[in-house]
Amino acid sequence: MSATLHLNSTPGQYPDSYYHATATGERRRGRLTTNMSADVCIIGGGFTGLSSALHLAQLGVEAIVLDAHRVGWGASGRNGGQASSGQRLDQDALESLVGVPVAKEAWRIGVNAPRLVRSLIQEHSIDAQWQTGIVGVNHKQRFDAQTEAYVKKLQDDYDYHQIEWLSTEDRLKHIKARGYFGGYRDTNSGHLHPLNYAFGLASAAERLGVRIYEQTEVEDVRDGSICTITTNSGHKIKASKVLYACNGYLGFLREAVGRRVMPINNFMVATQPLAAELSAELLPSDAAVYDSRFVVNYFRLSRDNRLLFGGGETYGYRFPDNIAEFVRRPLLTIFPELRDVKIEYAWGGTLGITMTRLPDFQKLTSNVYSMSGYSGAGVSMATMAGKIFADMIHGDDRDFEIMAQLPTPDFPASRLPFSRYLRAPMLAMAMKFYAIRDQW
Repeated sequence: MSATLHLNSTPGQYPDSYYHATATGERRRGRLTTNMSADVCIIGGGFTGLSSALHLAQLGVEAIVLDAHRVGWGASGRNGGQASSGQRLDQDALESLVGVPVAKEAWRIGVNAPRLVRSLIQEHSIDAQWQTGIVGVNHKQRFDAQTEAYVKKLQDDYDYHQIEWLSTEDRLKHIKARGYFGGYRDTNSGHLHPLNYAFGLASAAERLGVRIYEQTEVEDVRDGSICTITTNSGHKIKASKVLYACNGYLGFLREAVGRRVMPINNFMVATQPLAAELSAELLPSDAAVYDSRFVVNYFRLSRDNRLLFGGGETYGYRFPDNIAEFVRRPLLTIFPELRDVKIEYAWGGTLGITMTRLPDFQKLTSNVYSMSGYSGAGVSMATMAGKIFADMIHGDDRDFEIMAQLPTPDFPASRLPFSRYLRAPMLAMAMKFYAIRDQW
C-alpha cells in the first residue's frame, strides 16, 4: 500500500479543488469485479495511462486501465495546468549530459508534446479551456543575460522561433509583480483545465473500447511471458504487457522505479474571482507564468478570473494542516495587492521527480515498462509518453529509446538496506538546501 495514495485522501473522492468544483465530463466508473485479460494492462489513470490507452486503442491494441482512486485523481487533475515545451532540463545541460544529437531528438519530442495536447483537445472535443502562452520569469536580475543567450540559442541552433526574450520592460506586458526581472515567452506552450483534460482523454479512450476500472488498487505484479496483476479485491488480470504509469503514487510497487522517482507534495490555491481591472493589471496577456526558483512558483488566471497559484513543497507524506495559509505566504510575496482577497479553494497533490528532473522511461523486463518522473512538466510530457509507448508497442521504438537514454540515476542511498525509508528524508534535506539557496 502506498502512503501517497491514502494518507491525505478519502477513498474514491477527488480533492476539494477548484478544478473539481468546475469540472465537466466527470463519470464514475466501476471497480474490477472479475478476472480479465488484455494485451496491455496500464497501472494508473492519469495523463500517462490515459494517453497510452487512447493511442493503443487507435492502433487496435486492447488495453485495460486500473486506478486506485478515480480517473485523473492524482497529479494529473491537481496541477498548475501548464503544458510546456521542451524537456524539464534546459538544452545546454542536456547537450552536456547526452550529446547534441540525442539532445536535439529529445527537444523535438518535447516541442511536439504541447502540440499533441492541443491536437487531442481538438480531435476529441475536450472542454480543456486551452489558452496559448507561457512566460518564464527570473527572480534574480543576474539570470537575465543567461536567459537571453539561451533564447537566442534555441532560435539559432534549434530553429525554434516560438520563443522570445523579454526584457524587464517587455515582461511587464505579461506580468506585473514584485521581485521579477526579465524572462521569455513561449507561444508553443499553453495552459488548460487539467481535470477536464483527463476526463476528456478517458472518455475518448472508452469510445474506442478501452476498459477503465476505478478504485482498483494493484497490490502485486508477477512478471512472465504473460504477466499476472493482482488487485486489492483479489481479482487478477493476465496481460501480455504491463505499463506502470503511477508517477508520485507508485509507493513500493516497483523498487526499480522507486529508486529513481521520488514523490514530493505541491500545493495550489484559487482566489475568489478578481475584478477585471485587477486581473488585467496583474496578468495583462493571460499567459501562464512560472519563475526561476528551484522551488518554483507558478500561476495563471482561470476562465472565471480567479488567480490560480501554486507554491511551496513538502517532502514527507502528510499535507500541511492549513494549505491556504501555507500557499498564501509565497502568493503575497509576489502579489501583495491580493492581501485582502479571499482564497476559496486550497488543495495539494503528489508528483514524481527525478535527480536530473528528466522523465524516467524504463524497460524493466522484455514486456514490462514504466514512464514517470515528469518533475512538474507532466501535462505535455505525460501525454506524449502515452503516444511514445503506443508507438513502441506497435513496432516503432525510436522515441522510447531516445527518452530512455536521458539519465535518471538512483537517488542517494537507494540501494542501502532499508533504503525505501531513507529516500524521503534525504530528498527533504536536499530540497531544503535549494529552497534556502533561492532566498539568497
